[in-house]
Parts: sequence; structure tokens; C-alpha cells
Amino acid sequence: MKRTGAWLAVYALEQLGITHTFGIPGVHNTEMYDELNRSDKITPVLVTHECGGAFMADAVSRTGNNVGTLVIVPAAGATHDMSGIAEAFLDGIPMLVISGGIRRDTGMSYQLHDIDQIALMKNITKGAWLVEHHRDIVPVLFEAYQTALNGVPGPVFVEIPVNLQLFRGEIDTLPVYTPKSVISDPDPALIDAAVRILRAAKKPGLFLGWGARDATPEAIAIAEQLNAPVCTTLQGLSVFPGNHPLHTGMGFGPHSVPAADEAFRDCDVLLAVGTRFSEIPTGSFGMPVPGNLIHIDIDPNVFSKNYPATTAITADAGLALRALKKGLLVKTDPSEQPKRAPSEQSITKPSELVKTDPSLKVKTDPLLKETDLSLDQPGGVREVIRQAKEGYFREWVEASVDGRVNPALFFRELRKQLADDAIMALDDGNHTFLAAELFPVHRSKHLICPTDFNCMGYCVPAAIGAKLANPGKQVAGIAGDGAFMMTGNELITATMNQLGVVIFVFHDGELSQISQGQEIPYNRKTCTVLGDFRPEGIALATGAAFFPMNTNSDIEPTITEALAMAATGRPVVVDVRIDYSKRTRFTKGVVHTNLKRFPPAEKVRFIGRAFWRKIFG
Repeated sequence: MKRTGAWLAVYALEQLGITHTFGIPGVHNTEMYDELNRSDKITPVLVTHECGGAFMADAVSRTGNNVGTLVIVPAAGATHDMSGIAEAFLDGIPMLVISGGIRRDTGMSYQLHDIDQIALMKNITKGAWLVEHHRDIVPVLFEAYQTALNGVPGPVFVEIPVNLQLFRGEIDTLPVYTPKSVISDPDPALIDAAVRILRAAKKPGLFLGWGARDATPEAIAIAEQLNAPVCTTLQGLSVFPGNHPLHTGMGFGPHSVPAADEAFRDCDVLLAVGTRFSEIPTGSFGMPVPGNLIHIDIDPNVFSKNYPATTAITADAGLALRALKKGLLVKTDPSEQPKRAPSEQSITKPSELVKTDPSLKVKTDPLLKETDLSLDQPGGVREVIRQAKEGYFREWVEASVDGRVNPALFFRELRKQLADDAIMALDDGNHTFLAAELFPVHRSKHLICPTDFNCMGYCVPAAIGAKLANPGKQVAGIAGDGAFMMTGNELITATMNQLGVVIFVFHDGELSQISQGQEIPYNRKTCTVLGDFRPEGIALATGAAFFPMNTNSDIEPTITEALAMAATGRPVVVDVRIDYSKRTRFTKGVVHTNLKRFPPAEKVRFIGRAFWRKIFG
């Protein structure tokens, strides 16, 4: 039989269950877009910039049930996409990128868009393929898709030359896609070793990353068995419910909130799952990881890179945690049990609801029927966490400034009004760490943000992708004004597709995360002060609704109006005149940690210069 390459590519995407593609048509993929238009299973989505399309595809993968897919033109389409592809690569997010390519049947040189795309993509994808024959299109797309998912997920790139797309070619069969899942089972001996270490621990703790996103019930069960505090990475903020009494926040140490700092003090065993101990969640590697580190990850290359592991277990997080849970439940000789104060012992009686703020209740998972989350003795770890969180909230409220919106009050009201299963998209900036410290996320994979590549401009397109993948859920985003200026025009895509997302623009007129970092050592704000930016103009240009939020009294009614408008299918921009005068614990902790590592002479130079400029300007 004879088929065009475009037809074969769309057939493969339908077999893979792809529901949306993102990109911009060009001369090298018009046939592909025509076939996509004919498909009754796939919706092609036009974007304003290919980088925005990549962030949309990223969000589909993070929050949806299939892999985000790009259909792009070669050269400029690929280079525009590279920031989004690289974000997915460093963050471990599957993505399928299908690019057109120059004609390979004419023998002509210096064609339009003639660059070596395979070489370009080599270092930011798990694999890159140049298809040379019609018969290879479907098998290559199947192989690329499987590569994106297996092991550590990531983006893949497939170039289909335009001559293959346009013209018909002979094929023998049409393969049917069969998933080939490769799951790493844990080594029983290593699980036993980890169980022994955890049983002997006096103050164990858990550190969870994005790799544990599908193992939340198991993580909760183990935390409760050990009565151990739980912190997460930035990317993994959602993997442990923020309203659970053992949840502390992002990381622990000088850069963490008081709940984590206090609950993890004297931690003697750390169970780390699905994390690489990268720079942000460890506070520039200032996290005081104990000598006894049990590290579980699907990628064996991550072990002992930054912190030496006592026990390293290469495995799927869910399988490993289930095995650990089972091992911890096995009764042993009483002499082997860790000796703990009565206030630190786990309580095993039927559970009902977490006794926290009534608006933040979590229903008991069936896996947890043996444990009552609501009880803790005075002075126990849960009480320490609760009091620290309440104290930190009061600290923020007391720092309120007239004429600006207090971050703690904003996040409290936003959490109150959003549904439990609402999805939050963050950008890169000071607001990221405010959200990490002040906004509790209740469900896994319901907060997404750029992390290890740390790319600005993520929020708006990611919110759009999340809404396409989850049309029945509320989707909100928070972007700094600088980040919003990068991709805010993508809201026209939301308007065209009637996607009611709410974007809260934290507006202070600066690139605040960097400007705050400049203040202490330089007493200058070089290239971090923005112009007279008016988000209302972008809302008007893209068809979005607009609401200002200038003071604390505006918080409740404005959020209510914005969410109501979004429920009608219209995107919304809220201009939040945020108060950034108080520093996050993360910012202060990272500055302190990095300064400590400076060579003595350079430390004196930096401190002396800062002091001189502070006095003399």
C-alpha cells in the first residue's frame, strides 16, 4: 500500500493516544497539518511562539494522561522550542517533538532551513531520529515515544523530511502500538538494609522529589509508620499533601521554612525518593543531609553525586516504597525497635480526617486506614510543625505594607477559594519561592513549575497546556511581571480555545529574585528594574479579562471575580501589586550559604564593598 509520510505520522500519533499537538505551520509541514485537521482524535493547537508551545506540551505531560507533542517547522521552529525542550530534559518530562525537514530527494544545497537538527538536539533530548524512508515513520515514532517514557522520562526529537511528508511511499504494514513498560524492581537485600536503618533511626525524615509523584499514598503510609517529617524538592512540591500534619515544605536547613528547619533538626536518617539533590531544593547544596542516607531513584547515575548514600536503591519509586512499607510492617523482636519518646510514637487506630485548618482537610486514603492522622502528643513532631507553620504565617502577616498585597494573605485566600484538585502553574522568580513557602498543594502533579533549567516565561503557556489536558479542573498561574512579559501574548491561544485560566501577575516593577540578590553585595539594581509595564494592555490585546488587585482588601473579592470569569471559558489576568519587601527564607538562606563558600579574601572584598556602598552610595 502507498501512504504519504504525513498520513503515516498522524496515524502513529493516533495510535499513541496523542490528543493535542502544538506548533506553527510552515512550508515544511503543511501536509502534516492538513492531516491533523482531518483527524477526529487529535486537535492541532496554533501557538504564538514555538517556545510557548513547548511549555504547553510540557504541562500536558506533567498534568495529563498522555505525552505532550510538538509539530514544528525546522530550524527556527526548533531553536525557538529549545528552551522548552531543555526544561523538559533537565526536569525529566516526556515530550515528543516532530519536525519537518529539508527535501532529501533533490540533491540541492543551501535549502531554506538547512541546518543539522539532529546535532542541534543531541544534548537536550533522550534521542533524535532522522527518518529516511516511509516504512520507518511509524516504527520510529513508536520507538521515540517509548524512549521518552522509559527510565528517566524526557523529550525526544524526530525529523521527517518534507518530501516524505508530501509524497506517497510504499509500506508493507501498519504497525499497532503496544506499550512496553520497563519498570525497575527494587533489590530485596537493599530494601531489607533500608528497613533495618529506618527501624534503628531516632529521628528519621523523608525527602521527596518529582520521581515520587505516583507514589504519594505509599509515601504517606511510610511517613506515618515512622512518624517522620516530610520535605520535598521544588519540582516535587505536590507529591506530599501540603495539609498533612507531617508536611514541612521545600528542603530543610538554612534555606527552608521554620517548620522544616525545626522538624528536621538532628535528623539521623534521611529517606530520599525520586530526587537528584539538585541546587534549588538543597539551597545551593547547603542542606545538612545526615550520614545515613537511603536514596531511591530510577536513575542509578544520581547516587552519591552531591551527598553520599549509605544505601542506594535503583527502582521505581512506587515499587520501592511499597516494599519498604511492607518491610516496616513486619513485626520484629522488640529489642530491634527504635526507642522513641511517647510523644514520637505512631498511633495506629482507624483514621478519619486531618485536624488542621477546616479548609485544608484531606480525606483518608484506603491505604492509610490503620493510622490516625489527627493525633499527636504535646511536643511531638506534628505539633512542632503546626506551631512553626502558624508562627511563620503570623510573621508574614505582621510584615504587611500599606498599599501593597501581602503574599501570605493572598495565598491563604487563593487556597481557600480554589478547589482541592485545582492545578497551579508557577513561573521562575521570587513568586516561585513565595508559593513554595506559603501555598499548600493538596494533590500530586497539581503544581508545576520550571526547576532545573529554570526558564522564565513558563507559567502562561503551561497553564494553557494544563487546562487543555484537564478541561474540568480549575487552572491558575502565578507569574512575575518580568516572566509575564515574555509569554503573556500566548493568552490569545487561551482565548481562541475558550480556556478559562487565571494568571495572577505579581507586579513590583523589578526582576525581583535577582534584584534582591543584587542589593546586599552590590547596593545596585543593574538591569533588573522594569519599565512602566501595564498588564492590562496584554489582557486587552489577547481578549483576556482584567482585574486589578492593589491592596489586601482587594484579595477576596478579586479572586472570587477572577475565578467566576474563568469558569465561563475566558482567560483572566489579575494585576497583583505584590509586596516583596520581606525576603523569603529561601532567598536569605541561599545568599548566606553561598557567601560562606567564598574564599576568605573574596568574602572580605564583597562584604567591604557592600558596606562601603551602603554608607556612601
